[in-house]
Amino acid sequence: MNYPRLQPLLAVFDQRWPGARRRMVGITLALAIEAGLLLAILTLGGAPDAKRPQSESLTTVDFAPAPKPDEPKPEETTKPRALPPVAKPPPPTPMPREITPPIPLPPAAVIPITKAPAPPPAPPSRIRAVIRDDMSGPVGPPDTGSPGDSTVVGRTASGEPIYAARWYREPTEQEMRGYLSTADPGWALITCKTEPQYRVDQCELVDEWPNGAGMGRAVLASTWQFKVRPPQKGGRLLVGEWVRIRISYHIDRK
Repeated sequence: MNYPRLQPLLAVFDQRWPGARRRMVGITLALAIEAGLLLAILTLGGAPDAKRPQSESLTTVDFAPAPKPDEPKPEETTKPRALPPVAKPPPPTPMPREITPPIPLPPAAVIPITKAPAPPPAPPSRIRAVIRDDMSGPVGPPDTGSPGDSTVVGRTASGEPIYAARWYREPTEQEMRGYLSTADPGWALITCKTEPQYRVDQCELVDEWPNGAGMGRAVLASTWQFKVRPPQKGGRLLVGEWVRIRISYHIDRK
């Protein structure tokens, strides 16, 4: 179909929008096709329910049998029955104790205490320590510094002479009391080596009486304070020679 009046308008349209008519035709055809497909779908699904055959739908219903009156329900068989709480018996009532009155004690007997008379004080004791040249000879005189050779009274194990000792200063009672008080009265015989300044060293116990009474131990412990003259021979002092000392210990009671 030819429309002479539309020709100038279409020419102006094509000049201003080239190819627009072809695109509009394509879009129009696509819309027409979609509208036809939609109409076909609505036509197929819009049939009334009365015209559909009854065999197309199937409905299933399950009916559970009613429980018998004597049979418990399933829930009752699975759940244990709760037992009623058992009441605890009340605690026994304590019996009242019988209170026995205290038995009075008899009055205590008063025993008089008499103090025993104090013993009389012991008489003062005096310790006497003397030096002797040998075990059986007389008591040696005090040191007077008299000249003369010293007497040999024995030999050591190596053959050295042992001389009779003479005091340079006799030990006092106070010096000997602390040592001899631990021993029984008796005597002890020792040998010592003379040292400078009238000292003695390397003392050894030779004999004691009573045996084991502690006299030897006490005398050896006190030799550090002894001052003894070294032996003398030919007017010369023999420092370093051996001397023999006997200490006698007895108690004077007055």
